[in-house]
Amino acid sequence: MPDTAQLLPAQFARCLVHRSQWGHSAIMTKISILDLCRITDATNAGSAIGNARDVAAHAEKWGYERFWVAEHHNMPGIASAATSLVIAHVAEGTSRIRVGAGGIMLPNHSPLVIAEQFGTLAHLYGDRIDLGLGRAPGTDQLTWQALRRSPMASEMFPRDVLELQALLAEPLEGQAIRAIPGAGTKVPLWILGSSDFGAMLAAELGLPYAFASHFAPQMLNTALAIYRERFKPSAQLAAPYAMVGLNIIAADTDAEARRLATTQQMAFTNIFRGHRGLSQPPIENIEEYWSPVEKARVQEMLSRSIIGSPDTVRAGIKNLVAETGADELIVVSDIYNHADRLHSFALIAQAAGSD
Repeated sequence: MPDTAQLLPAQFARCLVHRSQWGHSAIMTKISILDLCRITDATNAGSAIGNARDVAAHAEKWGYERFWVAEHHNMPGIASAATSLVIAHVAEGTSRIRVGAGGIMLPNHSPLVIAEQFGTLAHLYGDRIDLGLGRAPGTDQLTWQALRRSPMASEMFPRDVLELQALLAEPLEGQAIRAIPGAGTKVPLWILGSSDFGAMLAAELGLPYAFASHFAPQMLNTALAIYRERFKPSAQLAAPYAMVGLNIIAADTDAEARRLATTQQMAFTNIFRGHRGLSQPPIENIEEYWSPVEKARVQEMLSRSIIGSPDTVRAGIKNLVAETGADELIVVSDIYNHADRLHSFALIAQAAGSD
């Protein structure tokens, strides 16, 4: 496969412009990447993190807005548990693209420690660090116990977000506890969610909101409506800003994209079987892998996926943005082979940049 950095001129990744039901005369939709730092049966954690950095370096040449990684623990196939360290590695290999967490599972941490970590990143890499915050533990209950967190920690999420926000703000005179570094960096916060809870919190605090429809699509439109209706302007954000997560698998043909998508379909099937293993190579016939019940459950979770050639992807993106009024899309392209994944992101940038 040729060097995909040379396949697309930067203008192919310009924002998608179109009219929508939301009343804008023109919506310019930015595209970003959520990288799972997948470990495959042919790689290890080090190469998975290196591949993430390589994707980000290509992505900023193609015009992607941001590159996020997420906190997961005790998952053999995901290498981003030490999320702030992975972000630093990616930021070191890039110069323009925003880099951040999609997200940090705040119930797992002290707000002070997260303010110190992301304040350090901001001092090292300037104003291109994002901090997305989630309420889920990012793991199973047994692992959560190993993290030494209280079962009630998730209930304190709104309070912890406010505490973190205050620690990243300019310190007040006489403030006894400060995040050093961190105080005064004002690292932008995002609320992540897959239900109406995150939508209501993001609206109340006046923060940007990212909905995880790449694995929990059922409440997408309901959550976005709640967020927009209840939004209160804040010092960080004057108007609601909604980002939608979705899976896109792009290849030169629809058939090849469907074949590549079997890697992700097998991964979700394995979750239902209680087995979270390494990423597996694509197979020719997914029907031989899953049962009818497993197929129905996986297809429900992945119902917002766009799988196909550039024309198919282009149509899917336009339809989704027209439906949701999304200000930005953050894309998961969970493909086994690194070169195929780079090619997918190249084609996605081309499709998103086509009028």
